[in-house]
Amino acid sequence: MNTESTETNVETSDKQKLQRTAIGRVTSNKMEQTATVVVERRVKHPMYGKYVRRSKKFHVHDPENTLNIGDVVQIKETRPISKTKSWALDRVIEQAAATG
Repeated sequence: MNTESTETNVETSDKQKLQRTAIGRVTSNKMEQTATVVVERRVKHPMYGKYVRRSKKFHVHDPENTLNIGDVVQIKETRPISKTKSWALDRVIEQAAATG
């Protein structure tokens, strides 16, 4: 999975604010209104020059419980909603394939 964290400009009422966004894959949706999203990025090794995958898990606010495991989503940074949750669902990029 080749996803990278990006930054975009989002206009507020009077001033411009920098809001971070990231693209990742949903790994868990067991909690109420919360999903766990893994964001992977590629970092060049300082000595050997080989690209290494680094990943980080984020707890994402999903108010309608619409996310399923395997969905590719875009998330955005927001105010802290709980102790571990400070990201919110921005949009679903790709739905997971239904198995059955």
